[in-house]
Amino acid sequence: MITRRTFIKNMSLASGALVLNPFNHRLFGNTAGQFFALHPFIENNPDAVFIMRTNVDSKLNSDALKQAGLDFGRSVFMNTDDEATGTPLDNAFAIKPNLTSRGTWERGYTVEGTMGVITDAHFVEGTIESMKEIGISSDNIAIREVNGTENLTDGGYGDMADRTGADVQIIPTPIGTISENKIQWVDVPDGVWFNRIPFLDPVHRPGSWLLNISKFKTHSMGLTLCAKNIQGTIAAKYQQHCTDYNSKMSINADHINSDAFVKIKANYDRHVADGVPRWDVPGWSVAGGLGMETWASRCLDNNSVTKPGLHVIEGVYGRDGDFVVGPHDGLAMDYMTNVIIFGKNAFNVDNVGHWLAGHEPGNFGLFHLALERGLTSVLNPLDIPIYEWKNDSTATLTPLDSFERTLLVTNYLQKDGEEFWHMCDEPFLYPTSIEAEKIQKPSSYVLMQNYPNPFNPSTTIQFNLSENGNVKLDIFNSQGTVVDVLAEGHFSRGSHMVVWNSKNLPSGTYFYRLRAGAFNQTRKMLLLK
Repeated sequence: MITRRTFIKNMSLASGALVLNPFNHRLFGNTAGQFFALHPFIENNPDAVFIMRTNVDSKLNSDALKQAGLDFGRSVFMNTDDEATGTPLDNAFAIKPNLTSRGTWERGYTVEGTMGVITDAHFVEGTIESMKEIGISSDNIAIREVNGTENLTDGGYGDMADRTGADVQIIPTPIGTISENKIQWVDVPDGVWFNRIPFLDPVHRPGSWLLNISKFKTHSMGLTLCAKNIQGTIAAKYQQHCTDYNSKMSINADHINSDAFVKIKANYDRHVADGVPRWDVPGWSVAGGLGMETWASRCLDNNSVTKPGLHVIEGVYGRDGDFVVGPHDGLAMDYMTNVIIFGKNAFNVDNVGHWLAGHEPGNFGLFHLALERGLTSVLNPLDIPIYEWKNDSTATLTPLDSFERTLLVTNYLQKDGEEFWHMCDEPFLYPTSIEAEKIQKPSSYVLMQNYPNPFNPSTTIQFNLSENGNVKLDIFNSQGTVVDVLAEGHFSRGSHMVVWNSKNLPSGTYFYRLRAGAFNQTRKMLLLK
């Protein structure tokens, strides 16, 4: 076990939460509640994917990278007094960045040249500081990873631990060398490969909250995003999901289903017959379809029992190739991609991540298998509700194809005659998804009560549209005078959220009115300064 930790005194918690609404947030200028929560709009839209644009000029600009993490955390994390939905501030908060081993290849290995292999430490630092701002002690923040011990030094996670006080542990040692109180064993009731998995404490400790922060990069499994990233929360040997089909991973045989090899092979044959793209590439390793079926089965077993509170792809800068090697004179390369992609569903987030990297997600078997196992209900990325998320916690329903794509090449399941480093961008005919229709298209117009209420100085207003059309959302005072217009113009069918900043307006009762076609509704809110 390798540990780097500095303790910082617990932050005192503010008191005096506002009544009538359980959520408090830095944006709204309120004092802290007793529990941690995600922004309600994120919680209430678990199938949506949010894309936050950043504006960092260089991957070496540590201040800008930390600020991007701060802006992200400040816009999505908040306090609440609602015990039913919040996590106590003194519970454990686990963070899983991608700390994959960079390797020590003589050719081309430099700290700067391999930065994009891992989740940026400065971004994670900013995210941690945003959590501390709402009352979470650094003593309760734990970063856990089984891979990449060199990232304490080369990746900057050791220095980041000193600055933040977070408990950073990279634990490459196998079961038997770790005390039992540092492991949580979890049964996998519907596992194809696993029937039991050991997780690094406090990832699966009762009451803990897990933040999964992956990296926007390619590898031999496509893109190593959220669903794959959390395999690093598992104890050594058990996390090696990408070992060959015929490998038992050097783990306790009792923790593998007795019919695992037979079941994986039968599923593979069925998926080839069903036409899962590239699955007919021969091979038992991850360079072949059977190897990918094996990896995906293990990955999905893990995801079926691991429930992070939020999945994030840190894409302030992205990386193509496979770890160090790649198509640029034999090396991989980093690009300033300037996006943060996040949401509650790992596979929806990863689906969008693959699309933003220039690939067609339907060409990746992982998503077909996840759909089959009920871990997602959407295969077509254009069926996923996409919101542009801004620093002020505004969420705007936005077509996915309005976001810029960055072509990140991979060595995933190379077909005959195809270049080793390639794009998986062949057109894919997506089936119609009834579930996707339900997710994307609400059946009625709804104007929701603002939150928080009362508020000072800002509040959030959400509305749902059952049809595309022209919308106007305005604010007026008790005398009937319009004081602001929050939304005006053509809006797509779906859920929308806006933030109203009352600025210099006096305390009092205000009204907000939504007009959309024949729909016209007004609600009341209270500004208290």
